[in-house]
Formats: sequence, structure tokens, C-alpha cells
Amino acid sequence: MSGELLLEIGTEEIPARFLSPALAGLKERIGSELAVHRISFDTIVTMGTPRRLGLCVTGMSEKQEDTEVESVGPPVNAAFDSQGNPTKAAHGFATRHGVSVSDLETVETKKGTYIRIKKKIEGRESIDLLPDILVKGITAVPFPKSMRWGNSEIRFARPIQWMVALFNGKVIPFKLEDTATSNFSRGHRFLHNVPFPVQDYQSYVRLAEEHYVIPDIEKRKEIIKQNARKLAQEVNGTLLEDEELLDTVANLVEYPVTLRGNFSHEYLTLPRDVLICSMKEHQKYFAVADSAGGLLPYFVVVSNNKTPDAQVVIKGNERVLSARLADARFFFDEDRKVSLAHRVDNLKQVVYQARLGSMFDKVSRMQKLATSLANEVDGDRDTVQRASYLCKADLLTEMVGEFPSLQGSVGRDYALLEGESPEVATALCEHYLPTSGKGKLPASLSSSIVSIADKTDAIVGCFGIGLIPTGVADPHALRRQALGIINIVVEQSLHIDLPALIKESILLFDGRLTRDPDDVHDDVVEFIRTRFHHLLTSRECDYDVIDAVTTAKFTDIMDAYERIMSLQEAKKQPDFQKLATTFKRVANITASSPLETIDPSLLQEQAEKDLYDTYQGVAAEVRRLVDCRDYSSALEHCAILKPSVDRFFDEVLVMCDDQDTRRNRLSLLTNISALFRNIADFSKMVTEG
Repeated sequence: MSGELLLEIGTEEIPARFLSPALAGLKERIGSELAVHRISFDTIVTMGTPRRLGLCVTGMSEKQEDTEVESVGPPVNAAFDSQGNPTKAAHGFATRHGVSVSDLETVETKKGTYIRIKKKIEGRESIDLLPDILVKGITAVPFPKSMRWGNSEIRFARPIQWMVALFNGKVIPFKLEDTATSNFSRGHRFLHNVPFPVQDYQSYVRLAEEHYVIPDIEKRKEIIKQNARKLAQEVNGTLLEDEELLDTVANLVEYPVTLRGNFSHEYLTLPRDVLICSMKEHQKYFAVADSAGGLLPYFVVVSNNKTPDAQVVIKGNERVLSARLADARFFFDEDRKVSLAHRVDNLKQVVYQARLGSMFDKVSRMQKLATSLANEVDGDRDTVQRASYLCKADLLTEMVGEFPSLQGSVGRDYALLEGESPEVATALCEHYLPTSGKGKLPASLSSSIVSIADKTDAIVGCFGIGLIPTGVADPHALRRQALGIINIVVEQSLHIDLPALIKESILLFDGRLTRDPDDVHDDVVEFIRTRFHHLLTSRECDYDVIDAVTTAKFTDIMDAYERIMSLQEAKKQPDFQKLATTFKRVANITASSPLETIDPSLLQEQAEKDLYDTYQGVAAEVRRLVDCRDYSSALEHCAILKPSVDRFFDEVLVMCDDQDTRRNRLSLLTNISALFRNIADFSKMVTEG
């Protein structure tokens, strides 16, 4: 039979950002404990509000699965004498395990024949095991910060006030410090703050909602979304939806009440992102936009309380927002008194990194690096130079000082107001992108170039002074920045000489780096190569394909990507394994042989002459296709060599006695290997057999 486990941990208000990770952790830990105790179940669903964490396990077995335990004892020759009678060792082993000597069996092991016993252990009732399981699960819930209260030894995000723990409607008895389990939950702190009895999950959800508590986070989010949209439509607007904000406000309330307020039209002259940020970051309000995307002078607030006079709540929020926007207006007016260009020189007073100089030093390096990149990829040199010069100036504005998340966005808006070109202004904002592993990428080429320069400078600088990421720590987000470079290069199809870029970046630090430049160069290339490898593995490219390509050559990220895609596609062909096996044999046999000129006069066997002729026939075209980066066609032409190579290995002894002949045959194979090594090192390919 199967049953239902219902758990609710009632607390004082838990911070919104703690809630969802805590529920995920609770689910994982309870699930793990059930598995360890051999208790099967179908599903685990979680629910939570600022005042409660909960879960329901359905289809849970009412008792543990039976199990069989095997214990190995002493060797047979020690357990029985020459006449086959049990010795003291056998009797002792049987007694320790509560069986008779007649129950002993023998088992063959690597060390010889031993005696053993097998005991069937009947599973215990689940309800008897659940107290220990739940205590372990609850006390192991992860929080960014936890606390103890009173004389309690338990650490939790906030003090625990009550606990509901039921299995098939029966209370699971246990205590955490002075808090004992029961079948009573509690209603909303302000709207219905009374205990109510719970029987199962269905009754829990129904009664909680009757007591103004919506336990299901997704349901709260949907209520907020639908009601907020309706309020926006009532003023001919559209809700400016924000999933991050929706997650936050849903975790701030138990019973969401959406209200619409307004603010003065005069504040609409502020930059759009400033208005949105003022509403979102400080007040957790949703903005409202018109059909063209422009902001309307309204906002939607989500309250945790249903009051008789909603206007009182609305007016209070309007007063608070008005003060915030007045501050933003003051910052905006003050900032406009000094242009971005005039702020750049003051970046000399801003420390970028103590050993790497000021932010002005970084901007100077970025400008030179970005200019070189623009020349290499045919970018707009003037736009890139101007954008990289201005890109950090908004860090000195009052607005960014108040709203750090607006860096870049403020630079863009101020640049447009100051008459900079839209391309320059966009680059000021987009050069920070991507801000996460899968985040939005810069849209324009100029933005991409400045972004690559910024990230390259950061990685090289940190590696140059020993601030290298470890397995558990990456405080400067260098992995994310390397991933950003790779994603930008692939998205924009940029062919950049990576070693040259890193070398130039090292030189621009002008002696500030404390590590050997060659070591820094090699470490940074390998670091980016490793990120590239991980990224493509996550995109389901085969490990051996990535390894074969990047081992052969990794000087141009986009070129490596194109070779991987071509080889990955070729691998789907039915004859690829045979082709790869042949190429791998060539690569392996020539691994330590230098690339030398082939002497046709030393070719003796017909098979080697035919192979040489075939090689001569395809080599030039393969090289041309490689130069054109048509790697799929280059692989097809390389495949022409396979029959001749196979015949060569069947009929010709490569390592013959004559040194000149042997060297010439190795040269033939080495030149062939070098030909397809332009695409990949086939010695790294995994082949059958």
C-alpha cells in the first residue's frame, strides 16, 4: 500500500531570496533520506510562503523494502577442521550473527573460499522511521544565512514556530527543541491568524486558502500576473512583466493583493531604465507601458494584506515612490552638469585592482585592445575607440552610485543625450554583456569588440597576478567572462587570433604582471580552451570530437567551432568509424616523426606509389578547402585517401630495414597525417575495436 506524507515548517518571515532554494533543498534532502531508508515514493511537491516551508510526498510505501544482508566470515580452512567439523571460529561467527552453524554457506572470493551468511531483514514501518528522516531533512535545509534563537542549538533561517507532520492523516511524533509536531497549521498573520486542523494535502491547501494563505508559489505568481495585467489594461497599458521581480514578490506574500498607483508625469522625462529600476529595486513595483513600449505614470504593487480601504495603501506607496523618483531626478540633474567625456580623466582616482592600476588604466588598455580587434575583424574603428574610451565613465555618476545595476544603461542614456552616436551609446551598455552564462549577448559588432576587450583584459590581468580560479572559488567571475568571449565570438562569427590577442593584452599591462608572461599566455589560452570544451560538451558535442579539434589547433575560437561542427556532422555518416580508424592509425604511427619532404624516387612498392599519387591528387584541394574553411568538403576529399592508405598498410612494411626507405615511408604518412590534422588530430578520436 502507498501513503501520503505532509510536512509544514512554520517560521517567522523568511527572506524572499531564501525561499525557493530552501524548498529545493528540503525536497532533495527528504528524497535522499527516503531513498537511503529504502522507502519508495512517486512524487514530491513543495509549497512555501514567507512563514512556512512545506512538502507533500505521494505514493509513499508504508514500510521499508525488505533487504538481504551478506556477511563474509573466516576462510573455510579456518572455519572447519580436516574432518569437516566446525571450529570455534565458525561457531563464533554464527553466534555473532544470530544463526546456527548449519546456516553457514561458502563463497568464492579473489582471496579464496570463505564462509558467509545471508540474512533477510524485514522492512520497518515507514511511520516509525519518519521522525528521524524528517529531523535530518529539516535541519539540513540550506540557507545563505542561518541563525539560532534563545538557547536553541538548531540553526535555521528564522525561528521555527510550529510543525505539521502527517503520514496518512496520522501525526508523526517528534520535536525540534521545544517545538513538537501536530496536525495544526496557522492562517495569515494579519487576515486570519488562528490555528486550523489539517488531515491531508488536499484539506491543507483548501483550509490554508480559506485562512488567506496560498501555499503554492506558482499559484501565487499566476494570481499576481493575471491581476496585475488587468490593472494595467484598465489604464490602457500593458504590464511590464519581469520574471525575476515576479519571483521576488510571490515569495514576499502569503495572500497576494495587487493594487495600482500612479506618479507625476514630470518623472517620465527620466531615462526609462532609471524609472523601472527605482520602482523595482527599492519598492518591488511593476511598471506599466503603453503600446509603443513607453512608460505610463502608473505602477502595480503587490501587498500581503487585504484592507477595507485600499486607497490608504495605494497613497502610502505613491508617497514613497514619489520621494524615490525625486531623488532620481536630483541625481539625473546633477549628472547632466558633467559630460561622460569629462568624467573619464577622474577614473584615475578609481582603483580597478590594487596591482593592476586604476579604472583609467583599464580603459586605456581596453581602447588599444579594442582598436586592434576592430582592425582584425573589420569593425568600425572610430566607434570602437570612442565607446571603449567612454564605457566606464558612468561609474562616476550619482545615478550609478545609487543604482549600481544601471551601469552601462546610464552610460547609454547619457551618451545619447550628449549627442554621441547610437552605435557608441549602445556599446556603452552592451559591453557588459553577457552578465550570466546563458545571458543576452551584445547585438552589434562594435559592442562585441569592446566586450571582448573588457573581458580579455580582466582575465589576463587576474592570471598575471596569480588570481586564478580554483575548483571552488572564482571571485572575479573569470569563467563567466571566458564563456562570454566564446559565445560572442561564435554568435558574431568572429575569426580572431586568440594567442595574439592575449599576447597584446599582456604587453599592455606594461610590467604590472607578477608572473612570467609566457606562463600567463599559456595558462589563459588553456583556460579559454577548457571553457570552450565544457560549453560544447554541454551542447551535446562529442567529447572526442572536441578534443581532436582543439588538440590539433586552437588559435581561432570560431575556426575551432566550425571544424567541430563539420566533424560532428561527418561522424553521423555510416562509414565514418572506418575512416576515423584509418586516419587514427596514420596519426598514431607518425606521432613522433618529423614532417619531411617525400622522395618519389625511393618509393618501391606499387601500393606506396599509388598512395603517393592519390595524396598528390587531393592535397592541394584539401588545403584550398581548409583555407576557405569548408571543412565538410575537406573531410570528403580526405576520405579519398582511405582505400589507398588501407592497401598501403596491408602490403607495405613501413618499418623496413633500409633506413632511407623507412624514413621516406614515414614521411609519406606524416604528410598525410599533417593534411587531415588541419581539421583534427584523429589520434584523439574514439573508434570501435
